[in-house]
Amino acid sequence: MRLAVGCAMWTHKAWQGRFLPHPLPAGERLRAYAGWCDAVEGNTTFYATPTRETVATWAAQTGPDFRFVVKFPKAVTHERRFTGVEQEVRAFLDAVEPLGPRADALWVQLPGSFGPADVPLLANFLRRLPGSFRYAVEVRHPAFFDDARATAELEDVLTRAGAEWVPFDTTAFFRSAPTSDAERDAWTKKPRVARRAVALTDRPIVRYLGRDEVARTVEGWQPWVETVVEWLREGRSPTVFVHTPDNADAPALARRFHDEVRARVPALDPLPDPAPVEPLTLF
Repeated sequence: MRLAVGCAMWTHKAWQGRFLPHPLPAGERLRAYAGWCDAVEGNTTFYATPTRETVATWAAQTGPDFRFVVKFPKAVTHERRFTGVEQEVRAFLDAVEPLGPRADALWVQLPGSFGPADVPLLANFLRRLPGSFRYAVEVRHPAFFDDARATAELEDVLTRAGAEWVPFDTTAFFRSAPTSDAERDAWTKKPRVARRAVALTDRPIVRYLGRDEVARTVEGWQPWVETVVEWLREGRSPTVFVHTPDNADAPALARRFHDEVRARVPALDPLPDPAPVEPLTLF
């Protein structure tokens, strides 16, 4: 039984001098982040497949229990929709291999235009992937959340592949109008779908988007505290990623979520204490 928590990235300008020492070489930022959280989303791989050498440095900066959820390249999922992507998939799988057990899941994020009629493409793609990795799928088409038949068909495909369905919960974010530039930007970009809290595997993955105001973020995640507590009591080991539009407080919020769950499940191990960070100075 374990709960891992993390953020959408491991470095952010707003964290410098607060959560991460500053200045800090690029090759040490993940190590510092790993003192706060024990999981991270690998979003950069969506835009370009890194070299094996780069990925090996990620592994070297993290312990064996650290969890990466690494996104497939957009050429595979968005541009070619699984057609004629053998070379790109091989390059990606080879690049992330140095993560070893740290690769908690390879993440297939699909565009909002990928609907129920496209599920056979996904099923064929998942069948062809090697069993040496675990896979997780995020869909954004409303039908998967509103149409019981579409939901069941996707669940069946994922279950057959041993893959998890990753919900991106934006319901708390869209509950009221945006109040900051970051929230207004997210308002136009983030998906609006119903909250889903069904685990298909023993390691469910959740992405939660709150607000820039801490109190509203914490209020909005209370249903997830209940869900995660239930999953832990069932013997599952979930990973929860906490987002806000500006992500300025994301590492502290992720730890706070872990603390709230642990208050309900005392047997859950605490996160390690992060190393102290010296405040920024002018000179």
